[in-house]
Amino acid sequence: MLTIGSTLTLFSMLGISSLAVFWAKKLNVPHTVLLVCIGIVLGLLAFFPHFSFLGEFTLTPELLFYLLLPTLIFESAYNMDIRKLVKDSKIILLLAIGSFLISTLIITFALQFILTLIGFTVPLSITLLFGALISATDPVAVLALFKEYGVPKRLSLIFEGESLFNDATAVALFLIILEGIRVNDITFLTSIEGFISFVIMLVGGVIFGLFVGGVFAWLVGLTRESEVASITLTVVLAHVTFILAEVISQITIGDFQTHISPIIATTVASLLMGNYGRVRLNQKIEGFVNELWEQFAFMANSLIFILIGLLIVDSLHFEIEYLIVAPISIVVVAIARALSIYPITFIYNRTEKEINRIKRSWQHLLAWGSLRGALAITMVLLIPEELTVPGWTLDTSPRDFILLLTVSTISATIFVKATTIKHFINTFKLSALSEIEELEYQGARALMHHQVTERLTKYTERGYISNTIAKTLLDEHDTAFKHACSKISELSEERRNDLAFRVLRIFAIGIERRHLKNLYTHQEITESVYRRISGKLKLQLESIESGNLAPDTSIHADASDVFERLVSLMQKIIFNKTSYTFAERYMYYRAQTIISRKVLTEIERIEQASTIFTNDAVEHVQNLYQNFKENSERKLQAISEQYSDQAMQLAKNLAEHSVDTIEENVLDDIYKKELVTQKLFITLSEEISSRQY
Repeated sequence: MLTIGSTLTLFSMLGISSLAVFWAKKLNVPHTVLLVCIGIVLGLLAFFPHFSFLGEFTLTPELLFYLLLPTLIFESAYNMDIRKLVKDSKIILLLAIGSFLISTLIITFALQFILTLIGFTVPLSITLLFGALISATDPVAVLALFKEYGVPKRLSLIFEGESLFNDATAVALFLIILEGIRVNDITFLTSIEGFISFVIMLVGGVIFGLFVGGVFAWLVGLTRESEVASITLTVVLAHVTFILAEVISQITIGDFQTHISPIIATTVASLLMGNYGRVRLNQKIEGFVNELWEQFAFMANSLIFILIGLLIVDSLHFEIEYLIVAPISIVVVAIARALSIYPITFIYNRTEKEINRIKRSWQHLLAWGSLRGALAITMVLLIPEELTVPGWTLDTSPRDFILLLTVSTISATIFVKATTIKHFINTFKLSALSEIEELEYQGARALMHHQVTERLTKYTERGYISNTIAKTLLDEHDTAFKHACSKISELSEERRNDLAFRVLRIFAIGIERRHLKNLYTHQEITESVYRRISGKLKLQLESIESGNLAPDTSIHADASDVFERLVSLMQKIIFNKTSYTFAERYMYYRAQTIISRKVLTEIERIEQASTIFTNDAVEHVQNLYQNFKENSERKLQAISEQYSDQAMQLAKNLAEHSVDTIEENVLDDIYKKELVTQKLFITLSEEISSRQY
C-alpha cells in the first residue's frame, strides 16, 4: 500500500541509485555492490525517528513477481540474439537444467547433513526448497562488468541464457516442492504427476509465450505509424504475458490444474518481439525503445539491490545461534555451484568440436560469477508465513529461516564474488583483444587520426585555427596515425591480408545493413524483402567472423532463424504464400544494387587508408561488391523487361517515396534550424505523410 512515506522512499531510492553510478566509478566498486551498501545504511537510518519513513517501502511478492521481474526478463530477452542463443542452446540448457538440478541436490543433502551435525534439526523438504530457490543465478552485476571489460560475447550470452532459463526451471521446481510441503506429500516431486506438472509448466510456457508474442508483434505492425502506441505495446507485452500466465495457472479443469511458467512465457514472448517483432517497430523509435527498457531495467535492479540491503539489516534480529548457519549455507552453495559446473562442461566438451568447447578459464568464471539476487528473494517471499512442516522444531518459522539463509548467500555473492570478478577477468586475460579485434582497433585509430588531420588542414586553410596551434595538433595526430599503422605492420603480410579482408568485409556488411534499414524506414522495400536481405547479411557476417572468407551469398536463413521459420510456416499454412511476388523481387534486386553501390562509395573514401588494410584487401572487397552490383543490376534489368508495365509503375512509386524522403529530411533540417515553427512543421509533416501512392 502506497503512503506518503513509502512514495518518498521509493523516489529517494531511485535518486540515490542514479548518483551511485558516479560514486561507484570513483570508489572502483560494482554499482550493484554499492547499492546494497546504500540499502544497509538506509535500513540502519530507519531506526531513527526522523528517518522512520524509510522502512515503509518494502519488498513484497507482488512487487517483485508482477512488476520488477517481468521488466528484467523482457529487457534481457529482448536484446538477446536468437540465432546465437540457438547455436549455444546445448550448453545453455545443460547449465540451466542439468547444472541447476545437480546444485539443488548437493545443497539439499549437504546442508541437511551439516546442520544436523551442529544440532539443527531441519527437515529435508526445507533444505530442498532452499536448494531449488538459491540455485537460480542472477548475473546482473557480472554482466555489467563483462560489458565494461569487453569479455567475449559468447561467454556473456551463456551467462545470460543460463540465467533466463534456469530462472524458469527454479520457479517451476520451487512451486512443485512448495505444493508438496503444503499438502504434506513431498513424494509428489518424484511421482509421475509431479514430473508431468513440471514438463507442462515449461512446455506450456513456451507455447503461450509464442502465442502472446506473435499477437503483440502483429499489433506492433498495425500501429507502426503511431510511435506512442508501439512503445506502449512493448511495455504491456512484458507484464501482460507474465500476469496472464499466472492467471491461467490458477484455472482448474476437473482435477487438473493448468500450470504454465510465467517466466518461460515472458522470456519466449520477449525473444520473439526482440528478434522478429523489432523489425515492425517504426525505425525512428527503435533506438528509443532500447534505451527505455535499459532505463526500466536500471530502475528495477536499483530498487531490488537497495531493498536487499534493507533485508540484510532486517536479518540482524536473529539470535546469534541462527547466524552460525549463515556461513555454512554460503560455503555449501559455493561448492555446489562449482561441482555442478565442471562435470557439465566436461560432458559438453567431450561431445563438441574444439572451436565450440568451453575453455577452462570460462568454466572458472561460470563457477565463480554465479551471483544470486531478485529471483531468490522473490521465491522466499512466496513462502506463506504460516507454512507448517512436520518435524519442524526451531523457534523461528520455516520462511524466516530460509530467508536468513537466502539473504546470507546473496550478501556473500554480492560482496565477495562481484567485487573479485574483475580480478578473475584480468587473471585469465578474458578482456584481451583477439587478432582481428586488434586489427579493427588499430585500423579505427588510424582512420580516425587520418580524418582529423584532413579536417585540421582544411580548418587551417580557412583560417579557423591558427598555424601555430594547427601544427602542434597535426604533429600529434600524424604521430598517432603512424603508430597505429606500425602496429598493423607488425603482422606478417599473409596474416595481415587475411585479417584485413575480414575486417573490410565486416565493415562493408555494416554499411549494407545501415542502408538497407534506411530503405525499409522510407518504405522503399517491404518487410519481407527487408527480412530476406537482412537474414542473408547476418549469415554472411557470422560466417566471416568465424573465419570463413567465402560465405555462401545465396542463403537467406537457416535453422537458427527459428522465429522466421515459424512465421514462414504459418504463412504457408494460413495464407498459402509460397513464393515472392513481382514487386518483392523487383525491390529485392533494386535494394541489392543500391546497398552495393553505397559500399563501393564508402570503400573509395578510405582507399587512401590502404596502408592500413593493404591494397590486396581493398581491391578484393571492391571487386566483390562490383560483382554484387552488376549481378543485381542485370537481374533487375531482366525482371523489368519481363514485366515492363508493372516495373514502370513500381519504379514511379518508389521514386515518389524517394522524393518524400528528401522532403522529410529537408523539413527536419529547417525545423532544427528554427526556420519554421512547430505548428508549420506538424502541418507540413502531415501533408507529406498523407500522400498515398
